[in-house]
Amino acid sequence: MQALATEPARQAPPAQPASFIQEALRGVAQVDFMPSAITGIFFLAALAAAGWQYALYGLLGAVVGTGTAYAFGIDREIVSAGLRGFNGTLVSLGFAVFLGWDHLSTLLLAIGGSITVVVVTSALATVLGTWNIPTFTVPFCIIASVMTIAAPSFSRVWHTGPDLAALPAAASGTTALDWGQLWRAFFANVGQIFFMPQWYVGLIFLAGIFVASRVAGVMACVGSVTAIFVAWAMGSPSDAVSQGLMGYSSVLVAMALCGVFLVRSAWSFAFAVLGAAAATGLTAAMTAFFDPFGGHTFTWPFVLTTVVFVAAVPQIPRLRRT
Repeated sequence: MQALATEPARQAPPAQPASFIQEALRGVAQVDFMPSAITGIFFLAALAAAGWQYALYGLLGAVVGTGTAYAFGIDREIVSAGLRGFNGTLVSLGFAVFLGWDHLSTLLLAIGGSITVVVVTSALATVLGTWNIPTFTVPFCIIASVMTIAAPSFSRVWHTGPDLAALPAAASGTTALDWGQLWRAFFANVGQIFFMPQWYVGLIFLAGIFVASRVAGVMACVGSVTAIFVAWAMGSPSDAVSQGLMGYSSVLVAMALCGVFLVRSAWSFAFAVLGAAAATGLTAAMTAFFDPFGGHTFTWPFVLTTVVFVAAVPQIPRLRRT
């Protein structure tokens, strides 16, 4: 999810099989900003630890998104970095998680969504590029939100029971976190970026981030710790915290604001911590917003927080864009 080029697109030459595989793997890794095929392998291994079908759907989205970008003739540099594959990974995986992976309709929708998200990404890159703002995961969020809200209206698509729409309710349940919940939450915050709440899955994801960048790995840890503290301090139910539902956007925000989109410094570190804390609060707000429609929060808190914080940088002399 690195910054997108804003110059006129150069037509991409045909991809070679070996390079295409690497680019698809980079697409998987770019979900966490890492343009590394090795990290992509770690991420697929993490998904496979949760279920082999999720690894296949994640890879499918990256392959379809990358292949679509080549078919459209999108700038080779953009495609090679995996920047047209990561939204496809999230779209395909999200369909598998929320619609059920073992349905033909889910597979077809995952393919169609992974193609469509390339179009949406290109449109948003044109608009947001005017302000030098990357698209982040906005294309995924748009398609996934439409999918979850609309799916119950289609009997051949929705296989998971009653509509999930519900009126927002006040938080309930214990807010006390024991040691087991704390360390599970630390890793689950990383895993939930890919919809996976298992702590061991988050551990493998985190290892993959460290393989690509120690700074990014440290900031992922900082974002996770910040989210846990803020959620606990504000009285979030311990179950939601331990499952990583309050912290995954904060992990992405912390990484984005210190080392990915902003130059590393003591100031950008503090800025990232502030952004991670803000994203934690926004996660609760977005959850309440989507509840009546049966939608999901996805990475909207990360997107909205990061767009605001990155857009503010030109007015803050102590911060610099990368």
